[in-house]
Amino acid sequence: MIQTTESTPLVSIIMAVKDTAPFLPACLNSILAQSYPHWELIAVNDHSSDGTSEILKDYAKKDQRIRVFNSKRHKLIPTLKEGYKECRGTLINRMDSDDKMPHYKLELLVNEWQKYGKGTIIAGGTEHFVDEGEVGDGFRRYERWLNDVAKRSVHYEEIYQECVIPSHCWIIHKEDFDRAGAFEPEVYPEDYDLCFRFYREGLKVVGIDSVLHYWRDRSNRISRTWEEYKDNRYFDLKIRYFYEMDRNSQRPLVLWGAGRNGKDMAKLLKKYKEEIHWVCDNPNKIGRDVYGIKMEDFNIIPDLENPQIIIVVTSPEAKIKIREQLKMWGKQPKEDFWFFA
Repeated sequence: MIQTTESTPLVSIIMAVKDTAPFLPACLNSILAQSYPHWELIAVNDHSSDGTSEILKDYAKKDQRIRVFNSKRHKLIPTLKEGYKECRGTLINRMDSDDKMPHYKLELLVNEWQKYGKGTIIAGGTEHFVDEGEVGDGFRRYERWLNDVAKRSVHYEEIYQECVIPSHCWIIHKEDFDRAGAFEPEVYPEDYDLCFRFYREGLKVVGIDSVLHYWRDRSNRISRTWEEYKDNRYFDLKIRYFYEMDRNSQRPLVLWGAGRNGKDMAKLLKKYKEEIHWVCDNPNKIGRDVYGIKMEDFNIIPDLENPQIIIVVTSPEAKIKIREQLKMWGKQPKEDFWFFA
């Protein structure tokens, strides 16, 4: 039995494992190398067809902190649920079986969490790696953005843009995790849905300006191959939570952006059956009727009475200009406007 105290809480690391035999030893070795020793790894094998099962059993024999189970159902969330039922720890963390931890990860997370206690999630930065070749530009951009969010602790301010807390890069008290629904909803992407549930429950997120996870970029990772991740804008998920938590129907709603994102979001917003002001800065599109909505000049915004603004432009330069313009008009992030792309 692992001996823990209030000052050295047990961390339960939940890891779903599916056909990652080539990468699994490096992952497990990085967990064994943790400077914080008070952890248990709940590794749940999701019907692997390679050598995954044998590797897990071998490592479990080497260290009693590694506990291995087999999932009764297929797919990621059911497998995570199986693991969560077996947790004995006070604090909860997740791990992906093809990734690696820096040796200080758990120690840094636990030490920071103890400064705040219950009601707080500690989250940090990531760094992508590959065994051969180079990491894709998209992943590098996401990595830089994630690390900046963690550095500035602006997770909820940026939550509608992309997933602000990767599935492996947080630590939370078990009671807070239960309060947020744990792995119960079978909604993908599961880490993004969990972020929104943290937000809904009012849990505070404290960012650490440090890389806490090494994230493997490979061509057959599920974020590239599963249908659930095909459209990585996740507009349906975002707008559902927006209407649940941030939409005030007494305020005008503005959609900013006339490209593909704007068109797809406009179609989605029409399902909510309310009037929207659709704006852009393209003189060739202003005045046009699209989906029964007349495109307007973005300069109408100051004339609207306390609007809420959804921004779906993708250009980094355009985002900076829009943010500056909204600031000049006295608009505040998370109160008046949200970036959805």
